[in-house]
Amino acid sequence: MPHAHFGIATAPMQVDYHDVLRVWREADTIPEIEHAWVFDHLMPIGGDPDGPTYEGWTLLSALASQTRRLRLGVLVTSNRFRPPAMLAKIAATVDAVSGGRLDFGIGAGSRPGHPLARREYEAHGLPFHDFAHSVESLAEACTVIRRLWTETEPFDFHGTHVRLTGAFCNPKPVQRPHPPILIGGRSAATLRVVAEHADLWNIPGGDIDDVVRRSALLDRYCTEIGRDPASIVRSIHLPVSYDRPGTTRDAIGEAVEAGFRHIVLGLPTPYPPGVARWVADELITPSA
Repeated sequence: MPHAHFGIATAPMQVDYHDVLRVWREADTIPEIEHAWVFDHLMPIGGDPDGPTYEGWTLLSALASQTRRLRLGVLVTSNRFRPPAMLAKIAATVDAVSGGRLDFGIGAGSRPGHPLARREYEAHGLPFHDFAHSVESLAEACTVIRRLWTETEPFDFHGTHVRLTGAFCNPKPVQRPHPPILIGGRSAATLRVVAEHADLWNIPGGDIDDVVRRSALLDRYCTEIGRDPASIVRSIHLPVSYDRPGTTRDAIGEAVEAGFRHIVLGLPTPYPPGVARWVADELITPSA
């Protein structure tokens, strides 16, 4: 089987900070686990709707300071939550805190049809535009963020959705020219943004046939703009079953066979003791 890079995702909802920290500290000592992720929601999207949820980037900075080896990121940042220049500053700070281990994950934001995701915008006074607006904004955000990370002089930007005067980011990220950009999503419109801007593309697993079709569509969009499709690493998020590890191993095998080399294993809460070691022994090593 072709070599894949495995990581874990700990959605920080319905869980305590110290439980997340325990899992990340353990994973940081296990070489088979190469990366770790949190998500970007402000309220729970599962379980008790009034349960705890931690803000993703604040949490990520704390976890970065408590680990030494893992690459880390938010899978994925909602571009709707933070102005892109502010997000570029936040991400540069986390890259510094981590010593250059950030993978920058971003997406267009939740679809309007997801009521549990929709309510967090209204609850926090955040505007919720239609999907066309959010995808156009994502493309402009990726352009602005990369420029802020790489350009040495202040600049103005007058886009349709993003407008900046005297934009500048100092300090720059530790990683040069900038942290890898991972864009998450499955819609055709988002995949066009992926083709233009991403170093990695992530999609939720589940229907492997649909995943393969989306990957082929991304290949086509890359070809249309003269980009080598192989230059974008294919990443997939797969839910872990503690009770049926064989099901998860089968999903890993299908994903790797389909060309996905960046595997994110989503850990459900509560996290069992020694869960990172279990992931390595039961899911990663048998799949290698």
